[in-house]
Amino acid sequence: MALSILQMVLPVLLMIALGYMCKRYGWFDEGGLKGIKAVVGKITLPVVLFNAFFTADYSAATLLTFAAVFLSLGAALAIGFLCRRLNPKYGKFMPFLMTGFEGGMLGYALFGLLYGAGQTHVFAMADIGQTVFAYTVFLSVLNVVNGDKPSVKGVAKNMLSNPACVGMLLGIVLGALGLGKAVAASAVGPLVTEVISFITAPTSVLILLIVGYELSFNRAIMKPVLTTVALRFAVMCALCCVCALVIFAIVPFNKQLLVALMLGFTLPAPFIIPLYADVTGHGEYISTTLSISTLLSVLAFIGIAAFTLA
Repeated sequence: MALSILQMVLPVLLMIALGYMCKRYGWFDEGGLKGIKAVVGKITLPVVLFNAFFTADYSAATLLTFAAVFLSLGAALAIGFLCRRLNPKYGKFMPFLMTGFEGGMLGYALFGLLYGAGQTHVFAMADIGQTVFAYTVFLSVLNVVNGDKPSVKGVAKNMLSNPACVGMLLGIVLGALGLGKAVAASAVGPLVTEVISFITAPTSVLILLIVGYELSFNRAIMKPVLTTVALRFAVMCALCCVCALVIFAIVPFNKQLLVALMLGFTLPAPFIIPLYADVTGHGEYISTTLSISTLLSVLAFIGIAAFTLA
């Protein structure tokens, strides 16, 4: 069992370490990192998301999971605002580091290591609630805190200007119409699967390389960072338990879905905060919090990997 866990965990640790070494020894610069992010964000990740939602099973369990995850993340955001007094200097962005999870840039990569790329549609059941939450409630509240006035047009623009989100939406529409199952059962099914697999193959490696490159630690702000990380982990684990209890009290137990929930709720907060808000004076706090949360996620991944084999 230990060897099986190592087979899943070692590639994660190795690629994160290589990413960190790339930055430390200058193997490529910020421009190179930007190029890798463009490949992932505009090509491979949209196809990963499209395929996950294109092949997903749109059932009562999917709708229930969507609602449970969406409401849980809303509760986490509210708790984050209530906890701001514990972090007076950096409380502005603390609520946004307490909720959501980075499914696109990390969750699918890790879930694929657990069950294979062909099973990412199960993780999509948990991620759809997170993605819709991120591009509606999360960004709308972030805009308010940032001094902007959110609008339906702005929310739609954010979603439709993001290739990964477009891939997800297109996959949902076509998958819900039943085209995913129809294509899989047709003569071109194996060809489509092969093409998608070829395009998405490097996604996990590139994402973990990015994560390692962007690891950032600043000892001077470690106290508020560790406070945020500890609170987030406790709140998200508690909400994951509630979410799972509600879902499996109504629909039959599904271990893969439970693992998807466990993985999702232990991932770091969405990496999109600096993209949509002025983080001047808070940048190091945010990046260090995300880095520590990412390392904690890797530790949690080891336990989750063991659970999948039990």
